[in-house]
Amino acid sequence: MAILSIEDLTKRFNSLVAVDGMTLSVEEGEVFGLLGRNGAGKTTVIKMLTTLLPPTSGSAKVAGYDIVRQSAEVRRMIGYVPQELSADGELSGYENLLVFAQLYDIPADRQKLLVRQSLESIGLKDASDRLVRSYSGGMIRRLEIAQSTMHRPRVLFLDEPTVGLDPVARDEVLAHIERLVVEVRSTVFLTTHYMEEADRLCDRVAIMHRGRIVAMDTPEELKRAIGGDESTSLDEVFIHYTGAVPEQEGGYDDAAAKRHIARRLG
Repeated sequence: MAILSIEDLTKRFNSLVAVDGMTLSVEEGEVFGLLGRNGAGKTTVIKMLTTLLPPTSGSAKVAGYDIVRQSAEVRRMIGYVPQELSADGELSGYENLLVFAQLYDIPADRQKLLVRQSLESIGLKDASDRLVRSYSGGMIRRLEIAQSTMHRPRVLFLDEPTVGLDPVARDEVLAHIERLVVEVRSTVFLTTHYMEEADRLCDRVAIMHRGRIVAMDTPEELKRAIGGDESTSLDEVFIHYTGAVPEQEGGYDDAAAKRHIARRLG
């Protein structure tokens, strides 16, 4: 059963077509990855699906609710972790989660217990009373994911969840997402330009290039489609369909954005 359905979704910024007629569906319980270079339109898609940005045309439904006409209902169904820092560095980990428990209208008599359970599940129990500004990048990302899943969302949106993290912190966050899929059983819709990350996490992926989806299937089927075998990587699939090497994307703006996020994450 499709929990996310997108039909001819389009977003224009003056003469720029950032998302060009996207159509796809995501099944309940699926981990779906939207892959592409920075500037391909991935974040614009996420912002439309999370009701932060209105589409120019087309439609989308999340858990049966229209993203434009029923935006309040959509927001109750989802969790969202943006690229930008969303945890408050001047609060402790415990206080950050307590604020989100209150925002999600979790009953007052359950809030403190749920916060403690969440901190333990993400490995931050011993750091719960420390200010978040003292956390490492990986700790902050895990906290942000915990914030966004306290209300057990039907769909969890992750916009480049490991951007700006070092390899060790990236692996910690990926392992946490894997545990989350099993424990919370939310549908996960994530964007990334790290192909190995998508290969590890995703049931299906769509490759986005210049606002359009140019390929979509399981990682294994995409590799077979280009004549690959067990040794073929998603990087090779990406190059085949876009003509670009993922690691060479973005130029100055991409580097500046990554360094800005990295500084904020410590």
